[in-house]
Amino acid sequence: MAVDVVLLAPAEGSLHTLLVQREEHPFKGRWALPGGFIRMNEGLDAAVARVLRDKAGLKGIFLEQLYTFGEPKRDPRMRILSVAYMALVDHDRFTSRRTQGTVGRLVVPWEDETGGPVQVLDPHDQPMPLAFDHADILGLAVKRLRGKLDYSPVAFQLLPESFTLYDLQKVHETVLARKLNKDSFRRRMLATGLLEPTGEQQEDVGHRPAALYRYTA
Repeated sequence: MAVDVVLLAPAEGSLHTLLVQREEHPFKGRWALPGGFIRMNEGLDAAVARVLRDKAGLKGIFLEQLYTFGEPKRDPRMRILSVAYMALVDHDRFTSRRTQGTVGRLVVPWEDETGGPVQVLDPHDQPMPLAFDHADILGLAVKRLRGKLDYSPVAFQLLPESFTLYDLQKVHETVLARKLNKDSFRRRMLATGLLEPTGEQQEDVGHRPAALYRYTA
């Protein structure tokens, strides 16, 4: 039994994830999600926390169990089940704490919640060949995230503690891969009761500073 972690963070209009290059067979040289086998004395959540701490330098972030992948031939070594988790974090914290691996940009070839595998590009926009069934795991994470935007506050997990309404809209547009109407989006977000103004504004910007908000939960 293993765990794999899909770490997602938005930046520059795309979702990004952390991948580690495999140094051993099978799939030597290909890229894989941070993961590992579960130790005899630890539970699933503890195993995921260890992976995030050791390979991403992160702790105390949003985690959600995604799915259990168990196709008989997903790993050529033996029958291995993997419990995949989705982890969400804002991009600045993601890149500042990373200790291993390479950050790749997700390219999602389908719209809305169609689902299916996704491709990952490296910082030079070159494809990163994925090991095992990790393209499918990433695709399911994107599908889950898109599906949760309208009925849960999951988007706030992709933002820092204080943010502008524009920041919040950009997160939604990045996840959904489409533009949203500014006025209707802001009315809808303010009507949820999940936002409160911090009383502060942006600093060091070359335009009129916008008000900062925080998530109230």
